[in-house]
Amino acid sequence: MAAFNRIRADWILFSTVALFFLTVLLVIGCSDEKTGRLKIGDRAPTFSIIDLQGQTISSRAWRGSPVILRFWDTECKYCRADSPLINSYFDTYQNRGLKVLYVATANETEERVRRFIDDLDIGFPVALDKDGKMAEDYQVSLVPQTIFISPDQKIITAILGGVGEAELQELLGPYLP
Repeated sequence: MAAFNRIRADWILFSTVALFFLTVLLVIGCSDEKTGRLKIGDRAPTFSIIDLQGQTISSRAWRGSPVILRFWDTECKYCRADSPLINSYFDTYQNRGLKVLYVATANETEERVRRFIDDLDIGFPVALDKDGKMAEDYQVSLVPQTIFISPDQKIITAILGGVGEAELQELLGPYLP
């Protein structure tokens, strides 16, 4: 009888521990879904924003094209350093469908943004995320953050910091015939 009680006590302990770990795993699994963390391969959030030229830029209109979506501000040293490269890349591949959109953070002023794009002779659309909604949708909290989106509107990757020519080629080359 003592052996039976010991086995029963071991089983109760095992069941309790197993139930505890299953509960922890369930909570962890559900918390990722609740926060909706974006991951590589996820569908990119749709957006519609008015650029500094007064044109509406819509992700729906850009379906079928690879997209470079960059969140930035005028104080960002990486943005100033690699914007000429992104501009040149855009000039080279825009006729093959490449789309680029710079999204200035909500704390920026239109005057500072216009000065920045004039200084660097930016040739692609630039918008001001006045209410921070677009940055929130893309879960951007630090800049610069460059998000690469495939023609089928899925996130290829996101890069925090500067972007180099090799990265542009590696990430977007397959989509630019």
